[in-house]
Amino acid sequence: MDRTAQLIARPAEYAVAYDPAAPPGPLHLRAVDVLESNWTGTSTVPSRHLYPHQWSWDSAFIAIGLRHVSPRRAQTELETLLAAQWDDGRIPHIVFNPSVPLDAYFPSPDFWRSSTAGRAAGAPRTVQTSGIVQPPVHALAAWLVHRADPGLSRARGFLSRVYPRLAAWHRYLLHRRDLGGGGLVSIVHPWEQGMDNAPSWDAPLARVTPAPARSFRRADLDHGAAEDRPTDLDYGRYVRLATDYRESGYTREAGEFAVEDPSFNALLIASEHALACIAHELGAAGTARHARAERLTAALVERLWDPAEGLFFCRDVRGGDLIRERGVSGLVPLLLPGLPREVTAALVRTLRGPHFGVGDRTRLVPSYDLLGEAFDPHRYWRGPAWFNTSWLLERGLRLHGERARADALREAVLDIADTSDFAEYVDPYTGEACGATGFSWTAALTLDLLHSDTDTGSTSTAPDISTSSSSSSSSSSSSSSSSSTAIAALKGGDRG
Repeated sequence: MDRTAQLIARPAEYAVAYDPAAPPGPLHLRAVDVLESNWTGTSTVPSRHLYPHQWSWDSAFIAIGLRHVSPRRAQTELETLLAAQWDDGRIPHIVFNPSVPLDAYFPSPDFWRSSTAGRAAGAPRTVQTSGIVQPPVHALAAWLVHRADPGLSRARGFLSRVYPRLAAWHRYLLHRRDLGGGGLVSIVHPWEQGMDNAPSWDAPLARVTPAPARSFRRADLDHGAAEDRPTDLDYGRYVRLATDYRESGYTREAGEFAVEDPSFNALLIASEHALACIAHELGAAGTARHARAERLTAALVERLWDPAEGLFFCRDVRGGDLIRERGVSGLVPLLLPGLPREVTAALVRTLRGPHFGVGDRTRLVPSYDLLGEAFDPHRYWRGPAWFNTSWLLERGLRLHGERARADALREAVLDIADTSDFAEYVDPYTGEACGATGFSWTAALTLDLLHSDTDTGSTSTAPDISTSSSSSSSSSSSSSSSSSTAIAALKGGDRG
């Protein structure tokens, strides 16, 4: 009997987590409604109007939330994304929906030309994608999705099908993107890191000649206020970098922009730990992946940690120096289990200190230094607070024993998601909604925090190999009939 057959034949020895212990409340139901309205049939768009396609790290966060109400749909979310993977292992940052008009979003499929320009790198022929990547949250998401309903996962062979693709994704990053030679992954475009216009990119972007304004049209300004979005100058540089990368056939990573980012690498490390858990579930030891995660953690501390500032900084690979802009990216490594104790203590102090002010001047984590010259409370990643980074830091605080602070951040995420109508991002001082509302990862991570066990941290981002054969929690089936009706469409017969 092969390994997949053995897994399918394994008896059910677990509890299944679908709904919270108490009947779903209004916030839970509204979050479910957001995900239902943004569902396309095979994946979830971040926002129907502003982002009408599938985004890579969005789908990972969305799956983490979806697993609580529809493990089957959470699996499908990740499977749809992975079906667009390139032969070289990269997972593209956008998978385009062919039914969406080309002028609905820029850069559109006819800009990226993935099936032709990306042919040498193994871009799929039948699906149009972008040619760059986003942070590797996917293995972590896959592991958490599996744990939500191990029986369904095993019956469908979910982990055995996604594991080779996730392993190839990590190989691509580790082998093709170590541009600094120190073991860490480099991004080659600001969009790859996910925090598109963060001040950390200003210095390396200054080397890039912007594309002429007449050569592109920004569809984002049709749906978002210009004062909340990246400037035209920044956008011109993004377009230039993407154009040059496309013209190289998406194979020349050594361009003008190359940056080692602490958040991107921390999420890779967390996903390496998750891949070790997946390997263990599938019958392998997983020890080599845990060891790789530990080596990457050591490299992260060696190359990007500044003990005097109590923060991780980006490194400009071309110039060789740290980029001393205090951004939320420098706090995200708090989610890692292998950090030295003095590093985690310093990160907590920095999170609470004057530059981020969490628990004092702000409730959610601002994306940039409150005291920085470039701080703007409304302009995208130059100050506003985002729900995914606060979710990551809530998990990090809980992992390292900061329960009271984790509880406070959890409460803030839930409160502000509610009052902002699941905003894309918010003013860090007032909680005022910015960008799109009804944003999918905000709704999904709200669901995850509503379901999380704050006593045990059962949804921790630090996978424990000892829990690889058990579900995250048991649950009550005491939902009211009205609540059951509201979520029936989303659950979609998962138990069958």
